[in-house]
Amino acid sequence: MTRRVRKRIIMFTSLVNRATVRLQSAVLDLHDDERGDVPGWVLITLMTAGLVVVIWAVAGPALAGLFEQAISRVSGL
Repeated sequence: MTRRVRKRIIMFTSLVNRATVRLQSAVLDLHDDERGDVPGWVLITLMTAGLVVVIWAVAGPALAGLFEQAISRVSGL
């Protein structure tokens, strides 16, 4: 094996090793991010549900009256 071929093999091996390390690091970071993100999504879901309940409680009677008025106009009752 010539000196030039050995040098290229070493360079290629080094490149593959660096790529492998970067890929492993990226996968581990992604896994850590996903694990830490779950409580945030749970909080957002609960807050959204709470807002829907509050808005429904405040606007429910007005919306019910609006619906009944629209139905009575359409049906002629």
